[in-house]
Amino acid sequence: MSGPHPMRSLTRLIALGGFIAFLLGSHVASDASDESRFEDNDDFAILEGPPHHYWTRPLNDRFTRLSKDLAAGRLSLDQSSDIAFLTDLLNELAIPVSSQLLVYSTTSLQLRFISPRNPRAVYFNEDVYVGFIPGGRIEIISIDPEAGAIFYIFDVPRDNRPPVVERSNRCMNCHADASTGNVPGLVLESVVPGRTGGSLDAFRRNESGHAIPLGERFGGWHVTGAHNLEKHWGNLIGRMSNGELLTQPLEPGTRFDWSKYPVATSDILPHLLLEHQSGFVNRTIEAHYRARSYLHEGNGRLSPEQADEMNRQARLITRYLLFADEAPLPKGGIEGDLGFVEQFLAARKTDSMNRSLKDLNLDNRLLKYRCSYMIYSAAFRGLPEGFRQQVYRRIQEALDTQNPDPDYRYLPNAEKKAIAAILHETIPDFP
Repeated sequence: MSGPHPMRSLTRLIALGGFIAFLLGSHVASDASDESRFEDNDDFAILEGPPHHYWTRPLNDRFTRLSKDLAAGRLSLDQSSDIAFLTDLLNELAIPVSSQLLVYSTTSLQLRFISPRNPRAVYFNEDVYVGFIPGGRIEIISIDPEAGAIFYIFDVPRDNRPPVVERSNRCMNCHADASTGNVPGLVLESVVPGRTGGSLDAFRRNESGHAIPLGERFGGWHVTGAHNLEKHWGNLIGRMSNGELLTQPLEPGTRFDWSKYPVATSDILPHLLLEHQSGFVNRTIEAHYRARSYLHEGNGRLSPEQADEMNRQARLITRYLLFADEAPLPKGGIEGDLGFVEQFLAARKTDSMNRSLKDLNLDNRLLKYRCSYMIYSAAFRGLPEGFRQQVYRRIQEALDTQNPDPDYRYLPNAEKKAIAAILHETIPDFP
């Protein structure tokens, strides 16, 4: 393997200048495996006290702000039915109702309500994730820029009373363990449920993100829409026979009534975007918690080893933002639900040529311009400024067409230039 390009080395040293104030004595990290997590350090699982103050930190996430308006009577939602309340709630949170995904495995806090006859629905945008079970309680995961994932649960209110919102700590049993890097994050599971919903087999344990092969996804979930996937674990239930797992189809709508939900879809495109977002959120929150822990331990200074690790985290997030390891879509691509596509694109941030990071490809990959729109999310905006700037500089290096980085050779020059222009015109603090 050839050595680093001399101009690239000089560029990297100059770019690191702004990050030195944050790392205080860092040096360029070796490119360790992106698979390394910090679950082996028990200190990072302690969220209650300093420096994280997870339970006492003032919150500025979208749902916390909304719940305050509801409690104070400044906002009311339609209580004529569960679906009416849910639809109103999603509208206030700017969540497309067409993002609906149905999961029938009992992998939730309210598992007693969930079965193939009563799936749980999930709705989302970039910053808020809503769970709805007919006959159950509303679940919310809202991403706070500083604290990460915040978990809420409440009953659909009656008699024009505001909802009594409870911040849940039981959710942390699954949402702050090895599967999220021991920080409060998002969990997606792929399992083969039995006839009543219990799991018989599981896949992609402790993993999230767009690198997971499509053949290992969707277990316990309904999948609708045109997708050309030859094999996946969605729309199946199983049973054990003589120690062997046998599966049978479970077509969406055959065991439940679609009228219990706002729309009759569990579309392939929201599935793929939710997986991408989950991987991004978890990686970003982990990096944030690492940085805060390291700076607390060193009274504002990082050891050389910690500086190396934060450089590695910046590399990891940059590669994820630029879809370096994205699992390819099946031959022939997918067709997203038109209603969802319209709502997803409604919030496009565009450059002067009307290009956006939300523009879709759907032929052999998700996005036309392979830089994640999650760069605008609360999780990314909340990163320490010095670390965020380091990610920006690594993105600049990756998009350099004069001295191309071989790690990003999959990006054609025209796509690199388009991504760079979009970032410069839509992110005020992009260098």
